[in-house]
Amino acid sequence: MHPVLIFLFALLCILFFTAKLRLHPFLSLVLVSVFTGILAGEPLATIEAITGGLGNVFSRFAIIITCGSVIGLLLQHTGGTSLIASDIIRFSRNPLLALNLLGFLFSVPLMCYILAYVIFIPIARELAARLDNPSISTATALALGAVASFNLVYPSPVVISAAEELSANTERLFILGFLIAVLTSIAGYLYAKRLGKTQAEDTFNRTKKKKAEIHEKNTEIYKNAAGTPNLLEAYSPIFFPLLLILLKAGFEHPHPVLVFLGNPNIALLIGVILSLFSGKKLGSFVLRELLEKAVRRSGVVLLDLCGGGALGATLAMTGAGEALGQLFLQLSLPHILVPFLVAAALQTVQGSRIVTMLIAPSLLLPLIPELGLPSEILILSMASGTFVISHVNDPFFWIFGELAELEPSEVFRSNTLGSALMGIVSFLLVSAVYIFFY
Repeated sequence: MHPVLIFLFALLCILFFTAKLRLHPFLSLVLVSVFTGILAGEPLATIEAITGGLGNVFSRFAIIITCGSVIGLLLQHTGGTSLIASDIIRFSRNPLLALNLLGFLFSVPLMCYILAYVIFIPIARELAARLDNPSISTATALALGAVASFNLVYPSPVVISAAEELSANTERLFILGFLIAVLTSIAGYLYAKRLGKTQAEDTFNRTKKKKAEIHEKNTEIYKNAAGTPNLLEAYSPIFFPLLLILLKAGFEHPHPVLVFLGNPNIALLIGVILSLFSGKKLGSFVLRELLEKAVRRSGVVLLDLCGGGALGATLAMTGAGEALGQLFLQLSLPHILVPFLVAAALQTVQGSRIVTMLIAPSLLLPLIPELGLPSEILILSMASGTFVISHVNDPFFWIFGELAELEPSEVFRSNTLGSALMGIVSFLLVSAVYIFFY
């Protein structure tokens, strides 16, 4: 079967299993991965692709997700997230925009928009409860801000490899990418704001009622907590790991100790230790209960992530990305649209923005003389394509939904559509720069 048809078949199967049959996402993703490999005529290679995809995702995210889950839950029940949320409300006239800015500012220094989201999502959820905003709105504002800078601003991992391969002017690339990313992030914030206003009233009321019930239950369970945390207890589990990671990134040749401590896995484990010190006031029994709950929750997230990794690896094995790319290259399209569509096709197939920008320049390299585009415009056009389309084979799709406690349909409406909107806005801005300044 043609790789493009295999890709379409995989998408339809995923939608059928998850939306119609309500099958667990992990089982749906693994089953579709098996079907995809069989249709490609590579049943034995499929097993290797699935296990390899599972393993790669688990090794990248297991410690980060588990630590993030522990820190978030302990801060919630010791009052840390409430204190931070109060400070954001006090010092910011627009907390939703402040969340968007947090994601935007920390995504590139952390070299991982997923890590930025994992760190700040407990604050986003607390703000949603405190301001009576839908959690879908606060989570979307945070996520889209993080994705905007990660996809467009040099030296993000998304941009840096393409810049080196295409010998781009990095200063010009940084300035253009930053300005376009700021406007694109604002578009994401406006979408998140609109999303909160258009949420169905009955759904919002049910969410508030559920939150009230959970809050009442938690108040009963954790009523023995000794007072509210001080500033150090509230902020250190989140911002001390951030400081270690940023210090490591800030030195060209950091000391080996800083390399070790600034590794995101180690930094977040230190954050867990700090949150445990703050959580001692809850008592040993409650603390153990919370730790077990956090680890169980992270396990559910990791299973969905690993399923997405399996599908992405299997689709990459079929050659669907290259087939879609060649299809776009053969059409008589405006030259600036070609790199955008090639990157969008690759992103839709395999789910990783970094992988997309590793493959896309190689596909376009023979066509650069024919396209006649400046390298900065070519790179930013491709980077705009990496916003499109985040769906079930993108690990962030599942992280976003699980940590924000959203259904897959809500993730499609918030993360997928919001990212696609930002991709279009970013591409239009890149096109405007090309038309008016080149």
